[in-house]
Amino acid sequence: MPLNIPNLLTWARILLIPLFVGVFYAPQWLSPPEQNLAATVIFVIAAVTDWFDGWIARKLGQTSAFGAFLDPVADKLMVAAALLVLVQLERTDAIIAFIIIGREIAISALREWMAKIGAARSIAVSFIGKIKTTAQMIAIPLLLYEDAIYGVSMLWLGDWLIMAAAVLTLWSMVYYLRMAWPEISLRSK
Repeated sequence: MPLNIPNLLTWARILLIPLFVGVFYAPQWLSPPEQNLAATVIFVIAAVTDWFDGWIARKLGQTSAFGAFLDPVADKLMVAAALLVLVQLERTDAIIAFIIIGREIAISALREWMAKIGAARSIAVSFIGKIKTTAQMIAIPLLLYEDAIYGVSMLWLGDWLIMAAAVLTLWSMVYYLRMAWPEISLRSK
């Protein structure tokens, strides 16, 4: 495992997860609005480091196989943790969390299988997947923050965006399955 700035940022993102979740289990230290703000800030920092570590890795030529493995794992863990917290706080539905987390598990397994058979390029990241991720990464902080800003309900806006993210999640899963289908059908005989 190469110890470089991108990998350290990815590890930092993983280490932020218990802090993020712990914010909601420390009521004696923080009021509910402070918990919401702290969790939102931690999630946004994690999201920014996700973008930043990839940029640094490309800019400084510090990409590695380990980094390529760890980065999406860190992303999926942070999103899953946030969705579970949001379900517990009753700010999103369990079915939405299930769709998003389930898709991540299914597509990760598909990618692993495709890599094993030497067909990983068949399911490269798609534009729809990037839109889905963007919708998710905007919706989650809005749902975490919960309060209104300038009279606009962040909960309402976040709810619409997380539903859009769930639809895009299903759409992107269908896209990836269609791309992988020739290999699946060839090898299932």
